[in-house]
Amino acid sequence: MIPKAAQMLGLAMRARKVISGEELVVQAVRTGQAKLVLLAADASANTTKKVRDKCAYYGVPCVTAGDRYALGHAIGKEGRVTVAVTDGNLADSILRLLT
Repeated sequence: MIPKAAQMLGLAMRARKVISGEELVVQAVRTGQAKLVLLAADASANTTKKVRDKCAYYGVPCVTAGDRYALGHAIGKEGRVTVAVTDGNLADSILRLLT
């Protein structure tokens, strides 16, 4: 994961604009809260398919960013596989850095 993107993700976490955990992220995508979903490269095939399919159906950008430890470290939690950003401006900034 790019250090600047990790910093932005940490900022979003401190602003309480981050949802982490597979089920909570999928629920946020369904309800329209999620503006960007970050998926760990080492997520299981089942989780990857489930999250990518939900994001594609609801039109939410989904980006693979680092492994579970990099994502967890960026938000200050232990090993997260999926993370959703709920603020549009922060999501756009992170997406620009990662693509």
